[in-house]
Amino acid sequence: MSAVPRSLAPAVADTALVLLGTGVVGGALLKLLATPSAERLYLVGAANSRRQIANARGIVPAQVVAQLGQAEPGRDDASLLAALNASGAARRVIIDATASADEAGRHADWLAAGYHVVSANKAATGEALAAWDALKLASHRGRVSYGDAATVGAGLPVLSTLRRLRDCGDRLLALDGVFSGSLSWLFNQFDGSRPFSALLREARAFGYTEPDPRIDLGGADVARKLLILARTAGHALDVADVEVESLVPAQLRGLSLDEFLTRLEEFDAPLEQRRQQAAAEGKLLRFLARLDEKGHARIGLTEVASTHPAARLAGADNLFALTTQRYRAQPLVIQGAGAGPEVTAQALLGDVLALRVGV
Repeated sequence: MSAVPRSLAPAVADTALVLLGTGVVGGALLKLLATPSAERLYLVGAANSRRQIANARGIVPAQVVAQLGQAEPGRDDASLLAALNASGAARRVIIDATASADEAGRHADWLAAGYHVVSANKAATGEALAAWDALKLASHRGRVSYGDAATVGAGLPVLSTLRRLRDCGDRLLALDGVFSGSLSWLFNQFDGSRPFSALLREARAFGYTEPDPRIDLGGADVARKLLILARTAGHALDVADVEVESLVPAQLRGLSLDEFLTRLEEFDAPLEQRRQQAAAEGKLLRFLARLDEKGHARIGLTEVASTHPAARLAGADNLFALTTQRYRAQPLVIQGAGAGPEVTAQALLGDVLALRVGV
């Protein structure tokens, strides 16, 4: 699509936006905001961790990064909110494209004050149950919406599907999923032809893992996503209610990153033994998140049969297999790219556009 050379909002804007986070995901969203799909959306503020810009009449998305680079250092939510208030927009939206716990901690306050919040930040909905409850209460009191599609599965329609099933009276009986692109790729490749340490180094070189792969291998990010799904399905689970199996050997957890990377071969023998045990039974290893009908939640390495949906994964795809009362014989499977700036930004934009049509 060609860019829309739009800079100033009309006298009464349809939807005014403040974007927090202009990194990989935020940068992808800025590109989408310059397309016809965002024709009635007007950016009035943007901020990174150190600087911000605000203009109630509108900011050209393509100029945000350059303007931030020239702005005086300093962050002040008050001036960003003032730009939203002065915009005259029918809908005022704060988009959180960061991973900041500090920003996530303000979501409830923004909702209570009457601002819609659209977020890719899992720190608000995937941590303490009290924070989840506070968001729901604040959204109700402020009569505004909280868009969270980008927090699980990036652009995959996972949360929206689960909510629609519940709204139609269906009930989740079980959920199996591969929620991590890095762990998906690692175990899709782990067939005994190469040691796990070699695959891990390759995944890190490709950028599939975090710079410190222990963040992926420890399962914390997957646990957040499972909590969000479980709560959306109606289970009031807290962080301690999720059983998490870390793949990182105890002796490697407290090391510096450099030392950890020199000792990756310590993964090889234990994981190869588990792979051989699974293969002897005709099964494969997958790093699964699982939720049952009673709300029991577990994350860890699991042996799956060749008929399991996760056994047919390729690349770094995510997978969500929902077994419900009405999808009992065969689960409803949602599969595809569960990470990446473009699809995550698209999920954020989709949540903003949904505000305009009331869905």
